[in-house]
Amino acid sequence: QVQLVESGGGLVQPGGSLRLSCAASGTIFRSSVMGWYRQAPGDQRDLVATITTTGRTDYVDSVKGRFTISRDNPKNTVYLQMNSLKPEDTAVYYCKSSRWDGIYYWGKGTLVTVSS
Repeated sequence: QVQLVESGGGLVQPGGSLRLSCAASGTIFRSSVMGWYRQAPGDQRDLVATITTTGRTDYVDSVKGRFTISRDNPKNTVYLQMNSLKPEDTAVYYCKSSRWDGIYYWGKGTLVTVSS
């Protein structure tokens, strides 16, 4: 059974920073593309950033230059460093693993609130 557990969310003022973590159990982490998604109230779940097994990264335009995704394979963990946070970044952030054969898993999410 694979589990993804996100942590690091919370309340932060505009312009502040947070670092999200997603710890994966099981053996699929190293063979999976890892991604961060977010869902604001009333909105659909949208892709934020991805990182491949070889470390190639990709970002949605709205977070480029502010967010950084990284992975630590020995620790089975993926991170999302979020800087210069804006109120529109407020959402539940989810971690997803996607393997080459179509197998994927979601975490339960962590809430990020950007407000003064």
